Amino acid sequence: MATWTLDKDHSEIRFKAKHLMITTVTGQFKEYEATVDAKEEDFDAAPIHFTAKTASVETGNNQRDEHLRSDDFFNVEQYPDLTFKANGMEKKGESEYVMTGEMTIRDVTKPITLNVEFAGLAKDPWGQTRAGFTFEGKLNRKDFGLKFHVVNEAGNLLVSDEIKLLGEIQLLKGE
Repeated sequence: MATWTLDKDHSEIRFKAKHLMITTVTGQFKEYEATVDAKEEDFDAAPIHFTAKTASVETGNNQRDEHLRSDDFFNVEQYPDLTFKANGMEKKGESEYVMTGEMTIRDVTKPITLNVEFAGLAKDPWGQTRAGFTFEGKLNRKDFGLKFHVVNEAGNLLVSDEIKLLGEIQLLKGE
C-alpha cells in the first residue's frame, strides 16, 4: 500500500460558472491538498481525500473573491474547508474512469460524479513515481447552500447554478 500525495506544482483544480449566462468566469482554490491510498499503481479501489481552504478562492478579481468568501457563497469564517472523498474509481475504458464521491461545501454533503482520464505513470529524473489524471464534472451550487441569487432585467441569472469542475492532477508516490 502506498500513499500518493498531490503535487501542487504540477496540478491545477478549477471551477467555471456562467456570468449573466453569456460568459464564463474561472476560479480556483490556491490552498488545497489530496491523498490517495493505493495498492501499488492500481487506483481502482483507492480511497481519495481532497481538502481545499475556502478562503483561498481566487478568480482574478478581488471584489468578486471577497464576495465568494462571504455568507452568500462559502462563508469562509464558519466553513473554512470544502472536502471531497471517494472510495476509488470505476473503470469504463482503457484509461477512462468514473469516480463518485461525497463533496462537502459549507455543512452540506452530496454525491458528485467526476469523469476521470488516467494519463499514466512516469518516473521523474530523481526516480520518484508519478501518476497523472484529468477530471471533469459538475455540481449545482444551490444544493450546497451557495445561495446568492440575482436575476437581471432580461431574466438572466447573474451567476449560474451549474458549476463545472475541471482538473489536471499529478500524484507523487510515497514510500
